[in-house]
Parts: sequence; C-alpha cells; structure tokens
Amino acid sequence: MNTQEPYYRPDLALVHHRGFGFHADLCAPGILELLEPVRARDGLVLEVGCGSGLLTRYLVDAGHRVIATDASPAMLELARETVPDAEAIERITLPDDPLPNADAVVSIGHALCYLPTVEAVERSLVALARAIRPGGVYALDVEDLEWAAARTEQPAQGRVGDDWAIITEYEVPAPDRFVRRITTFLRDGDGAWQRDDETHDNVMIDTRTIPALLEPEGVDVEVRLSFGDEELPVGLRTVVGRKRA
Repeated sequence: MNTQEPYYRPDLALVHHRGFGFHADLCAPGILELLEPVRARDGLVLEVGCGSGLLTRYLVDAGHRVIATDASPAMLELARETVPDAEAIERITLPDDPLPNADAVVSIGHALCYLPTVEAVERSLVALARAIRPGGVYALDVEDLEWAAARTEQPAQGRVGDDWAIITEYEVPAPDRFVRRITTFLRDGDGAWQRDDETHDNVMIDTRTIPALLEPEGVDVEVRLSFGDEELPVGLRTVVGRKRA
C-alpha cells in the first residue's frame, strides 16, 4: 500500500460508491449461495477490500456476521455509514497486517490486484487461506493475465451522474500490468465542480497457479468465471473453494 496516499482518496471513493455498485449487485447472489453453510452455523465472514460496504450490506442483510476491511481510510469512512451494523469495520493492509480467524473469506473488486507485485498477491492469497477455520469458505475475484491482454487498445471512458463525473484512461505497460489514470469531478455545495486525479497500477497474475499455491494451506479451490450465474468482465476470475476440515 502507498502509505502517503492510499488508493481511493475521498473523491474517488465517493464516486465509486455512488456510481459503481453494480459489481456488488452482480456478485452478491452467487456469494450468498456459497456462504449459506456459514450463515447456517452463524460463522464469521472476513471481507477484504470492502470498499464503501456495498457487498457488506448484502451480507449483513442476509444474516451474516461480518468483519469488513479495506486499506483506504476514505472507503472505510463510507462503509461505516453504509453498514453501521457490521460486526466490525477495520483497516487492514495486505499482505503483512494480521488477520482475524474467520469461517469465510470473501473479496470482490479484485482488491488484491492493487498490491505492487505478484509476490505480494501470492502472499496475500496464502495469508487469507491461513485465516480460514477448517471447513470454511474461500471466495474472491482476481485479475488474470487475460485482463490486460483483452484491454491493450481500450479507449478512454467517461460516466456522469447527477453530482459526479469520471473519466478513465487506460494503459497496458506490460503483460502483467494494467494502469488506469482516473479523473473525478464532484459538485460542491455551491454548484462548482471539484477535480481530483488518481493513478491505479494493478498487477495481473496467472490464476492457473492459485490452486497449487493454496493446496499446502489445506484450501482446495478452483478458478472459475463467476461466483454463481453472473457474467463477469473478460479476464476477471473467481477463486472459490473450501478449507479441509
């Protein structure tokens, strides 16, 4: 993590919260089905990269006990407003921060890909596996190398809401890197637009290596195209499985 300026400063965090909840809406049904055995025994869910709490809201409404975590203080502030009834909302930065033991680990929005290297992503995958109790569920998404390959000539994109706008430019500097240069605009109380800029440099991994990486930790997973019946963007993979009892 960039300790001086974490990804998702306040403006981008708010734009993401207001305009990009569709990924949580898409993934929630499949994740809730995977977590049904955990809910039935009142197990604890550890959510990594919770953002503003959009998936967390689904989990808590379904009856789950959730510790929601993120590395962005701005996102955590929004999450505390979105899901005040979560078990806990904490700042955790992988791969080195200690993790609580849980009966399931979930993560959407390819949060691990914000880490600086493949080695950091792999260490995080292992750390999450170690945090799961026997019989627990492992369910997260991650960007495969295909993500970058499919977007080598992707044009800039823009979206506009009632009081926000976002422009994103893309770059693929290497097969395992995907860079987004993001400009946000938020309307203040006087009606003026305020601008902020962030650069997000994501690392891609060869997701075929993940099952062998987690097998020594007692976690059996498969790399899939979805959590359930949803259709995810090209190159986004889910890692779904369970820790052996």
